[in-house]
Amino acid sequence: MFITMLIDTHAHLDQLSDCPAALKRAYDAGVTGVIAVSEGLLHSQRNLEIARASTLSKIYLACGIHPSEAHKEDLNAMKEFIRDHRPDITAIGEIGLDFWYRWARKDEEIKSRQRQVFRELLAEALKYDLPVSIHSRGAWDDCFTIVKELGIRRAVFHWYSGPLDILDKILAEDYLISVTPSLAYSVEAQLAAQHAPVKQILIETDSPVFYRLPENKDEGFSAEPKDVSKTLELYCGLKKCDIQSTAEILNNNAIKFFKLS
Repeated sequence: MFITMLIDTHAHLDQLSDCPAALKRAYDAGVTGVIAVSEGLLHSQRNLEIARASTLSKIYLACGIHPSEAHKEDLNAMKEFIRDHRPDITAIGEIGLDFWYRWARKDEEIKSRQRQVFRELLAEALKYDLPVSIHSRGAWDDCFTIVKELGIRRAVFHWYSGPLDILDKILAEDYLISVTPSLAYSVEAQLAAQHAPVKQILIETDSPVFYRLPENKDEGFSAEPKDVSKTLELYCGLKKCDIQSTAEILNNNAIKFFKLS
């Protein structure tokens, strides 16, 4: 399979056990760009170091507070980091809401803090004209409502696996969704990928997430950026489309959405 270039639009590079080696494997596999998303301040600082040190694939920094960390992180410190490093930042993310966690599901204080952090970081995206990468697990409609209410124009609903009626609302606003290697086994991810037009799709790995193999659920692999090719293959197999031409469309989607050089 020959692909001119691939872009992994969502990877936690700071969490890889050997990031330099993983980036070398990605470059050798044709991955020319990676959006390095962050879960908090220390993650953002580390990803900035990785981006500045990379001599192979271009690393684009995304800064944010993951909803699982919203009640732990210093929101003002994150805002200061974004302000001080704006020229280095390509996106705000990963941010959003997650009411799937048992400890968050029935805790209104936790959910309120998630909403506050989400809203304030969306406001930062507006202030600096940056796109947002949104985590919306178990809170798909809440995330969509807030994003639309605040007037966000460039949003990708990362690894979307929610209801199709909410997906219709997302697509109607010209927002995007992303797909991962979970297309191999997740019915919800497959339905979303089938439902959305290719012009509103991004491909990613969410490295270093562990993906199980559909033929043996006890086995799998921890993703790294090179595995964005697996996402591409799975997506094209699902949609029954040509890999080369689809890769070009998906890469153009990423370039346009993130305003990549």
